[in-house]
Amino acid sequence: MQDISEFSRRTGKKIGFVPTMGYLHEGHCALMIKARDESDIVITSIFVNPAQFSPNEDYNDYPRDFLRDYHICKSCGVDYVFYPDTKEIYPNDYYTYVNVNALTETLEGKYRPEHFKGVTTIVLKLFNIIKPHFAYFGQKDAQQAAVIRKMIKDLNLDIKLKVSETVREVNGLAKSSRNTYLTAEQKEEASALYKALNEGKRLVLKEKMYDTKELKKEIKKFIETNSPDSSLQYIAVTDNNNLEKISNLKDYKGGVLISLAAYYGKTRLIDNILFEK
Repeated sequence: MQDISEFSRRTGKKIGFVPTMGYLHEGHCALMIKARDESDIVITSIFVNPAQFSPNEDYNDYPRDFLRDYHICKSCGVDYVFYPDTKEIYPNDYYTYVNVNALTETLEGKYRPEHFKGVTTIVLKLFNIIKPHFAYFGQKDAQQAAVIRKMIKDLNLDIKLKVSETVREVNGLAKSSRNTYLTAEQKEEASALYKALNEGKRLVLKEKMYDTKELKKEIKKFIETNSPDSSLQYIAVTDNNNLEKISNLKDYKGGVLISLAAYYGKTRLIDNILFEK
């Protein structure tokens, strides 16, 4: 993989990279197509990264189907699929990890404390193997995008991060490989999450609800009313760069990120909405 990337770079080709954990969906395809439009060579990685799963999470159950993913990559214009074995990435004597402090200690990091150490480590390893000019991520994983952006900046990586809008089902549910765990009824109920986020945006921009404590109460009430079988884990209102909590939006100017996580049965879903204030 490094030889292919090095040859592409030496011949003046721009490399676009889409990292994934496989079991691809339309959200991944959108990133691949964007990379195809903006790059000469498109590379997708498929690797279910054990380092970003806690012991009680779904690493062993995470859906895997390489042949299916291969054909999806081919149909989306991918030139190379990098599909390493776990032992290639993490040999027995592997001891090095990368961590972005502060940004990883809130939101998802509060509930999944080792998660982002695994994310930043694998992403940096993949960057070093694939040597891309552009890296494509989805807005659904807003904190992940912020953490990767910070790592790129702090470590002086010569890579441009491209973050694309979340791709959604017709009912608004964010596309996710974990949606396969949901029943049809749960999928319909889970569509309330995005509706609640849009209600939060409306309350800020139209109703001038600037007290974020009250704002979160209203979003929670909306979810509990419209999705009674959900179990809300958190709602947060932050900026989009450093993910710092905002207590009052009255004098705030810039990107507002409303994030949440909720369980439907054993399935944990995340979503967010980003807008300018």
